[in-house]
Amino acid sequence: MSESSTKPYLIRALHEWCTDNGYTPHIVVTVDANTVVPRAHIHDGQITLNVGTLATNRLVLGNDYIEFQARFSGVTEHIYVPVAAVSAIYARETGAGMGFEVHDSNAYPGGETESATEPPAENKPAGKSDNNDSPDDDPKRPRLTIVK
Repeated sequence: MSESSTKPYLIRALHEWCTDNGYTPHIVVTVDANTVVPRAHIHDGQITLNVGTLATNRLVLGNDYIEFQARFSGVTEHIYVPVAAVSAIYARETGAGMGFEVHDSNAYPGGETESATEPPAENKPAGKSDNNDSPDDDPKRPRLTIVK
């Protein structure tokens, strides 16, 4: 029987350490075909994600994947990150954390969420639909109102 990786355990431990000390944990992810994240927020093949308890919903820090819901530009997105693709976890306020080697990742195990998230990104012509779907141009952005 092969020994399991220490990487997911260290990610969970540093996430807990950040939370216990009032810091905001962030992960740096090398985006690959198995990573489900908003494409507009990827820079140089990587994305940095806030995985703090206030920024996420239904956060699962598993041995093979990190999965949660978060809002990007006012839109709730389902995020799926293979643990193998995580290159670092750190506290935003101090920069304290740990870096990791990036390995080949496995495909997303959840059939429904993957099909709901991935195909629209693949079916869009590059650069054309993204301008029309920009949340900055959407006149129905969420707004807070005072109710008496």
